[in-house]
This record gives sequence, C-alpha cells and structure tokens, in this order.
Amino acid sequence: MAPQYAPSLRSRLAPLLIILQAAFIIIYVFFDKVIIDKQKDKDTFSNFYAEFQDVNVIVIVGFGFLSTFLVRYGFSGSGFNLLVAVVATQWAVILKGFKSWYDGGEFTLSLRSLVDAEMCAASALISIGGVLGKTNAVQLVVISLLEVSGFVLNTWILETLVKVHSLTAIMMLHVFGAFFGLMLTWVLFRKGSEQQFEKETYDRKTGLFSMLGAVFLWMFWPSFNSVLVDSPKRKLEVVCGTYLALAASVVTAAAVSVLSSPKGKLNLIHIQSCILAGGVAVGVASSAVHQPWEAMTIGFTAAVVSTIGVQYIKNHMLLAFQCHDTSGVLSAHGFPGLLGWLAHLLLQIKDCEDHTIAIRFAVFHICTLLITITMSLSMGIITGVLSKWSFWRMPQDNKCFDDQAYWEVNTIIIIGTINK
Repeated sequence: MAPQYAPSLRSRLAPLLIILQAAFIIIYVFFDKVIIDKQKDKDTFSNFYAEFQDVNVIVIVGFGFLSTFLVRYGFSGSGFNLLVAVVATQWAVILKGFKSWYDGGEFTLSLRSLVDAEMCAASALISIGGVLGKTNAVQLVVISLLEVSGFVLNTWILETLVKVHSLTAIMMLHVFGAFFGLMLTWVLFRKGSEQQFEKETYDRKTGLFSMLGAVFLWMFWPSFNSVLVDSPKRKLEVVCGTYLALAASVVTAAAVSVLSSPKGKLNLIHIQSCILAGGVAVGVASSAVHQPWEAMTIGFTAAVVSTIGVQYIKNHMLLAFQCHDTSGVLSAHGFPGLLGWLAHLLLQIKDCEDHTIAIRFAVFHICTLLITITMSLSMGIITGVLSKWSFWRMPQDNKCFDDQAYWEVNTIIIIGTINK
C-alpha cells in the first residue's frame, strides 16, 4: 500500500526546492560585486583546500553516515543530511555576504567563506539530529534555513556587541545547535513518545554504518577545530590538542560504557555518540588550551559527562521534560560544549595575572553563553511552532522512522533481487 504522505514530497518539497534554488541563483547574480578571493600563492590554496575537503567530509560523510543508525531510516538519514547541508551552506554564504556588505565590505566568495558557511551548516545538522525520523524533508529544509539564520545572527551579536573573537563565536555552534534541537524536540513532542516507537530501533548493519560516520568525524575533527585558525603555531596547537582530547575521549567512553552496562559490555551507542565529546569541548575552549594535559583532561571529563548523559539523562529528558531527543544531541554536543565553555573560562582566568582583566573577561564570557543559549532556545521555539503548521504535513506516528514514506524502497529491493 502506498504511504499516505508520499504525494506531499511532490506538492511541497519539489516547489520549495526549485523556488529556493532559483532565489539563491538570483541573489548571487544580483550582487555583481561578488569577488572570488584569490589566494596569495598556490601553496596557501593547496593547504587550505585540503582543510576545506576535511570539513566537507565531516559535514557530508560524517554526519550523513552517523544518521543511519535507525533500521528503516538509512536512506532518509543520509539523503536528508546531504540536502540540508547544501541548502544550509548556500544560505549561510548569502547571510555571511550580507554581513560583510553591511560592515562596509563586499559580497565575497572564497574557500574560507565556504568553510565558514559549512560550519554554520554543521550547527543545523546537529539540531536536526534531535528530531531525526519524526519530521519530513520539507520541515528539515525550513528548520535548516531558520536555524542558520539564528546562528549567523548570534555570531554577529557576539562579535559586534560582546566583541568576541570570530573563531570563539562560531565554535559556539555546538551549544547553539544542541539547545536549538532540544527546543525543537520539546515543541514537536508526540504523545506516546514515552514508549519507544515501533520502528525506532537499530541493528548490527545500521550500527556499523553509523559507527563508520563517527569514525570519519573522529578522523577529521582536528581540521574542523583548526581550519579557521590563522597562526600556524596556534593551528598546530589546536590540531595536537584536539587529537589528544579525542584519544582521551575514546578510552574514557569505553571505560564508562562498560561500567554503566549491567552486563559489563561495551555499548555501541555510547561509543559512537561520545568519542567526539573531547573534540567538541576542546574546540569550544581552543583559544585558551595550550598544554597537552589540558586538552586531555578536557577530553576525559567530556567523555564521562557525555556517556553518562546518553545512558541516563536522555531518558530523563524524555520522561520529565517531554524532549524526545532521537540522536542524543544534548549529551553529544550540548554538555561537551558547555564543558568547553567552562574550561575556556577557567583556563583564561588562570593565565591572567591582572584580576581586573580576569573579572572583565569572566563577565563577557558569561554573557557569551547567556546570549547563545537565549538565542538558541528562542529560535528553537519559534522554528518548532512554525514546523508544526499542518501545511508541512508532518508524518503520522506510524510513518515515523520509515524510509517508505519518502523513498522508492521497494523498487530498489526488486532491482537488487533481479541483479542477484
């Protein structure tokens, strides 16, 4: 029997994507001062292009495969991830261009602006992890547009009003994306979600594919944290610190997973969700981390907090606050992001000899977090309310976590059978 909402992709998604892409093209044509930022020399271009590709792998392959853990939602997990990523990146380039033009510059396009835009898109990918399987492609596109808009606005406020360094502002993407996604899950909560959905399951094959995505993220995360760092010395420090934090996360997540298991066994969900916790935390604190032991301590603590969050807090958030966080983005990105913010604060105060400057930094640093959380929560609520509009035709409960509502699954199975 044909899925009830299959025609909605034709009547909603196709016009939305065509109009959206046409609007993107028109905007790029209208701004005739678009400049391709030429690199100073070929070596610089080659080095930055490699880092750009690393970030590309993280956004497309890493997050894409990480979203395939559900048994009957692999096509949607990876396919919708690609769709959201490219739409969000194009939109972020435009918003960053407007910001540059408003500040008296020009609407520029370069590898650096593309990387900046992809990191904004990563924030959107974090957010949609919280509603994975419970929304259709039309809703995800709308969510990504609004989330990127809110995140770019948040970075502009931090850089303009609080005078935060641009790198520090953009690395708050983990905190912004996690709390934005948490508000989405709260607003879009479905009655009966306290009991697991029938199709909200995973098996050996989907777990392996999802673990592959986590491994890709783990491998390329040092580039993600260091790509926008200008100083070669600082870039090396960030790369080394990120790797050590990630290594500490793997060891610690494995240990905590075994300790928290009634049977004393490793849990794949713990491993794939928490091995990045150290990289997330040290990325937020990258401006203040200079010593290897600092990075490793942050990675160790982040893995403990993240693993405990996945094991216990995720279910508590569902039962107590009606937040059905599918991918556990709060534990995977939110808590490590907050830990990285706290580590940044403590390390900066420790290295500051002037108490007046230390107090001033603490005040501005606290304002950075409060503004980010306030913006993410408010934008998440607004986006969630708009996403509940019946025009988007939210999938029914029996269509959640199921590719058949959006993909021609049966055709692929038949072709595969014939080839055999």
